[in-house]
Parts: sequence; C-alpha cells; structure tokens
Amino acid sequence: MLKLFETIVDVSQSDATVLITGETGTGKELVARAIHAQSPRCYAPFIAINCGAFTEHLLESELFGHEKGAFTDAKYTKKGRLEMAHAGTLFLDEVGDISMKMQIDLLRVLETREFTRVGGTVSLHSDFRVIAATNQDLQEGIRLKTFRQDLFYRLNVVHIQVPPLRERPEDIPLLAEHFLRRYATETNKKIDSIHPEALEAMRRYPWPGNIRELENAIERAVVVGKDRQIKLGDLPFVIPAGGAAEMGKLSLEEIERQHIARVLAAEGGNISNVAKVLGINRTTLYHKIKKYGLAP
Repeated sequence: MLKLFETIVDVSQSDATVLITGETGTGKELVARAIHAQSPRCYAPFIAINCGAFTEHLLESELFGHEKGAFTDAKYTKKGRLEMAHAGTLFLDEVGDISMKMQIDLLRVLETREFTRVGGTVSLHSDFRVIAATNQDLQEGIRLKTFRQDLFYRLNVVHIQVPPLRERPEDIPLLAEHFLRRYATETNKKIDSIHPEALEAMRRYPWPGNIRELENAIERAVVVGKDRQIKLGDLPFVIPAGGAAEMGKLSLEEIERQHIARVLAAEGGNISNVAKVLGINRTTLYHKIKKYGLAP
C-alpha cells in the first residue's frame, strides 16, 4: 500500500491516462480521486461515470450529451460528462463493461478530445484527463474479442493494481476503527471499541466484497450493537465451526460461495440488500450467483 501511495503522488503530477484495476470494493475510485486531488487539475471538476450502469444508448447520451429533439425524451439540450470534465478529470468506472460500438467512439475521443453530441452536427472539444477502472481482466477480454486491443493500450499508459483486502489483513483493524468512529458519530451511539474476538474474526474472514463490505459490516454492527463494544455476534457473517482451522481447509471460492449463500438466506433473497451487505454491485452479485449455482 505504501508503494501504491507513492505511485499516486508520482502519477498525479502528469496528465498520463491511468488504468486502475482491482476487485470490486477495493477502493479504485478513491485512488482516482486521490490522483485528481493532488494534480494540477484539482480545482476543476472530477466527473465520474459508471459505464456498467447504463445501456449503450444511455451511456452515449451521458458521455457525449444530446441536442434537444435528438430522441423522444430529449426535451432540452444536455451537456455530457465529456464537456463537464473540461479542465478536470474524467473517471470511467467499470470501463470493461462498455459495448464494442462505444469502445470505438471512446477511442476516437481519447485520441482527439473531440466529439459530437447525440443528434448534433457541431464538433466540440474538451480538455480532460482520463482515469479508467475495472474489476475485469481486459487482456482476457482482448483474447475473447470483447474488448479492443487499441483501446486497452490507450487506457493502460500507467497501470495501478489495487490489492484485495485479504492480501493486506494488517489494514483491517485500522479500517475497522476508522469506520467505527464514522458511524458511531453519525448514529450518535456510544460505541468506541471492537472486542478482540470480533477483530480476530475480521482478520480471518476473506472479505469477498473487500473494503466496501468491511464498511457495511461495521455500519451494521454499530446499528445493531447494544454495548459500547462491537461483539462477534454483531458482525453480519458467521465464521464456520472450528474457526481458522476449518476455514483453512476450504478454498477461497468455497468460502465465498458459502458466505453469499448465507447472506442470501439471511436477506430472504433480496438482491439489493444482499449486494449492500456484501459491498458489491448487483451485476457482480448476479454473476457470482450464476457462477456458484445458487438460488437467487
């Protein structure tokens, strides 16, 4: 993580395009915001867009904007994120989810910084720095012909890999204490510490949802907690019988499968609630449900 912090400082002083990779919930947007905050563009907007949250048509309108009358619901002219990011930073989250057509359009914009609004004819120019992020293996996408190689090289000028939480367990107590202070203050509850048993359980747990899941776990523990201390029973996950010894016999995928199954059962199959508890988005959750053959 110290090396990551050093890289953020170094990269922030240039205008180079950055590709941030890592699992869902590792803090990729936080890294992008840190780069922007320390860059010469820090006084201009940081404009973020989750590319996986829009259909191809909506993403085109969100990025490029549209002219009045361009389509049925276009009752007024709308600026796109490219225009809004002028002089600042454009953050393309989940860039691996965009369609092949949008990849071509995006490649053209990255090369020229020129674009046309949907339904428009005037070519517009915007000066922005690009930071992209994905939890996918884009090189595998290139092999499968779902992601363009030329766009990958355009995005991958500087590559930053954010490690998953399970690879840095020494950060868990620090992050847990940070989230405890935040949510204890927000809820006005007198909870000021974490029981050693609960802390040890958090160290052993693989956190498939990474920091986002940890944050949600602490928030829930603060809400349901009855004492001044977070106890093991306040945490939203259950350590298998036998503790670390039993967990050590299971593969990471099996631990993840069992945990998702437990949360699905606990939340009555409510996908939105399960995604929030796990700290992942609904699309990722659906993929994991399908991967592990679980009943939604």
